[in-house]
Amino acid sequence: MEPQKPPPGPRRPEGCLVVAIRIPVRIVVLVLVVPVRMAWDALVVAGRFLRDTVLRPLGRALLWAGTALFVWPLVGLWRYVVVPLGRALGWLATVLLVVPAVWLYRRALTPLGHACAWLARGVLAGLSWLYARVLAPLGHALARLLKGIGAVLAALGLGGCTALAWLARHLIALPAQWLYTWVLTPLGHAVAWCGRGLGRLLELLATGIGLVLYWTVRVLLVLPVLALWRRVLAPAGRLLVLVARDVGDALGHAWRIAGRISLAVGRALAVLFRWILVQPLRWVYQTVLTPVGHVVRDAVLRPAAAALRAVGRVTREALATARDTARQARADFRRLLLGEPRPPAAVDRREPPGPRTRTLGSSTTALTKD
Repeated sequence: MEPQKPPPGPRRPEGCLVVAIRIPVRIVVLVLVVPVRMAWDALVVAGRFLRDTVLRPLGRALLWAGTALFVWPLVGLWRYVVVPLGRALGWLATVLLVVPAVWLYRRALTPLGHACAWLARGVLAGLSWLYARVLAPLGHALARLLKGIGAVLAALGLGGCTALAWLARHLIALPAQWLYTWVLTPLGHAVAWCGRGLGRLLELLATGIGLVLYWTVRVLLVLPVLALWRRVLAPAGRLLVLVARDVGDALGHAWRIAGRISLAVGRALAVLFRWILVQPLRWVYQTVLTPVGHVVRDAVLRPAAAALRAVGRVTREALATARDTARQARADFRRLLLGEPRPPAAVDRREPPGPRTRTLGSSTTALTKD
């Protein structure tokens, strides 16, 4: 279902200048379009006649020729050459490749694969036993030994470790903490404050430059382009749209009127052709040729046909008489040589009688049968 089109909006009132321009434009367009439309209609009629009388039979003939020359040979080639050859190649491939490959897989590769899998499982089982029974206990023993050695060393060097920790705290940690608190931190805050000030200055400079560029572009480019669009291009575009719409409407009206004119001219030409050629030919046929044909039929053709039928009848009767005479002569000659033929034996060709109808005084059993 096609979507409903919105109703056209109300058209604005048009001035007398638009109407005064529209009428001459439509007249000129009509004068220019009428020959084009008549030529188009003539081409359409000629194309339809050519399609119905030449192209369609030619296309059917070409289709039949293409089918006979290409389709049927290809079908025959496929059915009687390619398919049997493919089946033969498939059987040959099955016998020479598939059957040996299946036998090799079943008799050689499968047992070999099972043997390799059994060997791999044995190797994995041996490695697992070696890890569980040898390497893991050895690693645990080494770990315990190292832990014991570390405990002994820690018990022997406890005093030395305390002194080293005090020296590291007073010589390294405390100076580093003082340097970070009283030197690096103020210096970092000063650098950060300078960076923020520089950023604000750059931001103010960028804002000022942006405003200057914005107003420069607006004043020098945007406002003139906007004024040109509003004061010149938009009115000119509306005028061009109005002219184009009027020209399109004029072309539409001229095309429809030219179609009616072409139809009227075609009908007039058809009537003129019928009056000049068809009606005289029909009158000649009805008033001259038909009576002459009837006279020729009644005076010449029918008597000639009757005479020919009589000749044919006499000829058929003569031929039948000649055949009967020849048949009788052959029968007499045969009777003279062989004698009279033996009369045929009489054969009773009547239907065998059916069983009698059962009554009250008769019976159909074997003991009481009448």
